[in-house]
Amino acid sequence: MGLNYATIELQNATTAVSMPVKCLVDTGALHLCIPEHVAIQLGFDLDKAQHREVMLADGSRRRVPYGGPVTVKFANRTCFVGALVLGNEPLLGAIPMEDMDLVVLPATRQLAVNPDNPNMAASVVK
Repeated sequence: MGLNYATIELQNATTAVSMPVKCLVDTGALHLCIPEHVAIQLGFDLDKAQHREVMLADGSRRRVPYGGPVTVKFANRTCFVGALVLGNEPLLGAIPMEDMDLVVLPATRQLAVNPDNPNMAASVVK
C-alpha cells in the first residue's frame, strides 16, 4: 500500500499559535503524535506536560509527554485532541480522523473528507 501523507494545520487551542505540517496518515495508529520540535513551535511547555505510557511497535514501553489541546484542521473539518510528543514526523491517527470524519481513499491513497458526508463531519452516537 505504501505510506500516506497529508498536510494538516495544527493549532495550540489555548494560544492560537498555528502551523501547517505534513503528516503521516496512519489508520492503524490511534493518536495524533507530534515531534518535540513541533510541540515547542506550538508553544507547549513540555516540562509541565502530562505524560502517558505508550507501547511502541516493537513492544517496548516508553513514557512520553502529552500536550494539548490541539486544534487539527483539514479541508472543511476541525477537531480538538491531545498530542503525544514522540517520533521524528507528525502522525495523524484514527482518533482525530474519526472525529473529523476523514477517510483514506484506497485508489489514490489520499486523505479526504468522507464522500458520504461532504459538507460536515458525521458520527454514529449511541
